[in-house]
Amino acid sequence: MPARPGRTNIDPLLVSPLRRIVVTGSDADLAAVLVRLLRRDRLDIELAYVPVDRRSAAARLWGLPHGAAAAELAREGVARPVPLVRDDAGGVLVGRGEIRGAAGSVRGEAYCDGVLALRGSARRLVITPWPDAAPIPRQAAGAELLEPAPPGVAVRARRRGTPPVGRAVQVGCLPATVVHDGVVHPRPVTRWAWYRHVADWLLVRR
Repeated sequence: MPARPGRTNIDPLLVSPLRRIVVTGSDADLAAVLVRLLRRDRLDIELAYVPVDRRSAAARLWGLPHGAAAAELAREGVARPVPLVRDDAGGVLVGRGEIRGAAGSVRGEAYCDGVLALRGSARRLVITPWPDAAPIPRQAAGAELLEPAPPGVAVRARRRGTPPVGRAVQVGCLPATVVHDGVVHPRPVTRWAWYRHVADWLLVRR
């Protein structure tokens, strides 16, 4: 498959019974496959990840191995629900998101739910799914989620201190660059949000 596979690559696979997809590639490739599962309402399919880059932020976040150990885990591991973090441009975040400002710093405000994460400037904002988040209870088909999704997104503006964790991160800033799972957003932004979806995705983990 090509890098960052899209609708024409993934959707034909989803019409048949399918339990697990193994993604070998980059964090951006994993995110691209997850987007298709989300849009086709197939979050029941398990995703296993064999990263080709040892610097993979998603592998570090979720405690995934590399090489032969990753391939074995993809075949034999157990899938567990993990937070599905979306953004307001229709994408998802599987590892690391960043907001980078001009001249080496981002300037503005960021909130994680009601908690102020940044006011002023920082070298960058780093946003990740929260790996210790509680799973969202499975709902019957067509049922509404009666309770808000539990916290599932973490944001860090400084290297020190515990990053706030919540259901959503909202940022307002001077024009800045968004990078999600290694992919640079094509246009500068002054507002951005990441938030936990109302359902989890299934990741094969240790």
